[in-house]
Amino acid sequence: MSKKVRWGILSTAHISRETMIPAIQRAENAEVVAIASGNDRVHEIAERFHIPKVYSTYEQLLNDPEIDAVYIPLPNHMHMKWTIKAAEHKKHILCEKPAALCEDDVRRMVEVCRENSVIWMEAFMYQFHPQHKRVKEIMSSGEIGIVKSMRASFSFYLVERENNIRMEKSLGGGSLLDIGCYCIHSIRSLLHAEPVILSVHSTFDHMKGVDIVTSGWLQMSNGVHALFDCSFDMFGRNEYEIIGTKGKIVVSRAYRPDIQQGNGSVIVQTTEGKTREEIIKGDQYCLQVEYFSQCIIDGVAPSYSNEAMIQQAKVLDACRISAKTGKVIELTV
Repeated sequence: MSKKVRWGILSTAHISRETMIPAIQRAENAEVVAIASGNDRVHEIAERFHIPKVYSTYEQLLNDPEIDAVYIPLPNHMHMKWTIKAAEHKKHILCEKPAALCEDDVRRMVEVCRENSVIWMEAFMYQFHPQHKRVKEIMSSGEIGIVKSMRASFSFYLVERENNIRMEKSLGGGSLLDIGCYCIHSIRSLLHAEPVILSVHSTFDHMKGVDIVTSGWLQMSNGVHALFDCSFDMFGRNEYEIIGTKGKIVVSRAYRPDIQQGNGSVIVQTTEGKTREEIIKGDQYCLQVEYFSQCIIDGVAPSYSNEAMIQQAKVLDACRISAKTGKVIELTV
């Protein structure tokens, strides 16, 4: 394999055009060599980004032996099908979140990727921003004392709801799978623990049947309590707060700092009356590409493991069951 991982892009989705293709082109160990779509705009997009190969079908791209890895930004319900097809063609895969619509599907995807010896990762790009490493350092230092609680929120007001895949139940729509998954992921990652009990409530769109507001409480395996909320029906927020016995940490641009010129903001407040703000810069999409590409080059599994992706899907399943039934759900770790 060349020192640069050769990427193919499946579809002309907005996130591909505006975020991921530019991120791959900024990466030192990656390059975009092909894009596939039945959309008439594919040639225009290829020309815009100087992508040398254009395919009219995804199968054609997967059959190209000169492509090492693919990026899958397709609608949620298509993730499993095309991850499996890519794996069967021996392509490494970076697939947008959520990995699939349920735990069983994720388990199947993991199985096929292992059978074909390819590396697969769910694209939670936020975790590669250095501000979260800094948060973990502060937590480990004891500065805020013993962590007792965490709160995570992600919301925006969805203006265009007609013909929007986020509002289509059969396509894996709804606020929990679209943005609430970030809250769940960050809670699990930063607390280094898994939910053992959870209670979740949702408001559903009466026409489409998808959740437009979801909030929940989780008791974690280490005793920490966590709260989260997500919504298509609220003012924009993407933040989390970690509260300890001596102080708290607030990350005000936790998941999409790139929309504020790539700056993260970590605010630490302690009981001694001291408050400080640390501005931490990071190109999280590029860092994600470089990390995953280096895993391919080195032949090593990502630190965000297959087992962690299965557990993420398991928790999301439990959240949806609780929201639909009104029941408190107990999980085994």
